[in-house]
Amino acid sequence: MSEAFDEDHYNVKLENGVNLGGCVELDFVEEIETVATEDAVKVLLQGLGEDINREGLLKTPIRVAKAFREGTKGYKQKVKDIIDGSLFPEAGVESKIGHGGGAGGLVIVRDLDLFSYCESCLLPFQIKCHIGYVASGQRVLGLSKLSRVAEVFAKRLQDPQRLASDICGALQHGIQPTGVAVVLQCSHIHFPNFESALSDPNHQGWEKISVKSGSGVFDCEKAGIWTDFIGLLRFRGINDDDTRTASSNDKYWCPYQTFSKKLGSDSTMLDAAASILCSLGENPLREELIKTPSCYLKWLMNFKNSDLDLKLNGFVQSKRDTLTSDVDLSCNEKQSLCSELNLSLWSLCEHHLLPFHGMVHIGYYGSNGAKPIGKSILQSIVHFYGFKLQVQERLTRQIAEMVSSFLSEDVMVVVEASHTCMISRGIEKFGSNTVTIAVLGRFSTDPTARENFLQIIPNFTSC
Repeated sequence: MSEAFDEDHYNVKLENGVNLGGCVELDFVEEIETVATEDAVKVLLQGLGEDINREGLLKTPIRVAKAFREGTKGYKQKVKDIIDGSLFPEAGVESKIGHGGGAGGLVIVRDLDLFSYCESCLLPFQIKCHIGYVASGQRVLGLSKLSRVAEVFAKRLQDPQRLASDICGALQHGIQPTGVAVVLQCSHIHFPNFESALSDPNHQGWEKISVKSGSGVFDCEKAGIWTDFIGLLRFRGINDDDTRTASSNDKYWCPYQTFSKKLGSDSTMLDAAASILCSLGENPLREELIKTPSCYLKWLMNFKNSDLDLKLNGFVQSKRDTLTSDVDLSCNEKQSLCSELNLSLWSLCEHHLLPFHGMVHIGYYGSNGAKPIGKSILQSIVHFYGFKLQVQERLTRQIAEMVSSFLSEDVMVVVEASHTCMISRGIEKFGSNTVTIAVLGRFSTDPTARENFLQIIPNFTSC
């Protein structure tokens, strides 16, 4: 059952907890918000041990501010502005079946791709949204408006159940149908921390939940019309047992609410994270947001610039000594193509402070009779370079150069990754992925060598 919808409540604008009156120019307000977020991001970058004046980070504060502003623009939008003028008369008597209204007039729009920012950790989560309604009073809504209404609430800090209830309540209030049903399939990225990534190569990268909300004839979860609605979603992989109204057991669906990593008492960074909430129009003292700055920092600190490079050099040298004790890598024996595929990658885009993740494939030529290098060694190298602020192109080259330094000069690295910034900003290209390649030695001059390696890489579907 959806909660009562109060649009005015969801359109209050806060700046540091103070309501801004309508007389304030919108552009001026946005400028204040952007500057506040930029300043906060600079503090966070410095807390990560980064040089905010280095080339790759010069524009990061403004990029992050813009991404947050675009991702939470729903605070400045009103459902009434979308629905007004978009209701159309449709002939039909509501007591009859098969016309525009009444029990036989169920209208469903499926597979709306949305994203929202998780209110617990400030990371985006993906949504597959399905909306149905039964028209009343000979009123039907333009189909595109269902998507636009859903996006108004998705573009705010959210949790899945409240998002479903907000969409359902807004449509019931705005078009006054016989009933509204909303089903959301939500996927929250679940990054491991550095230690668990090394110890658990099979880490599951997503937390998933399906929730629903209904009003009017959908108010009762056992109502027969839910059977019709879910039945028309079943071939989308949705069953009635999978969809439910979230309970208290789902309170911690966000994986970072139970993050075990301890956070130092850096009040400056916590204040910076809280100021981002204020600049988005939220009150950091709201109950659901009390722990958000801490959760965000716990996740962000996994990518702190530390002495990982120093550790990696010692790690590689010990492995190199082990390898050369088994076989002379400089011998002129005939070499064969070796490969290690589907190494997991977790990293953070230095341009937007948004995560990207995927798979790394490494090919190299090794002497016949030599034992191929272990997967765990190559996986460790990927993680060492992944757990820092990165761009995929640099990451690919760094992995190739490190592998080449202790194996051979003939190395090829292919990285396939999905970037959150591709969906949580204006471009919103759901399902897109980025492939980068680095080639050294024989692979840079021999097309056949590159082709032989590329042919053994499994088909890439989704990260």
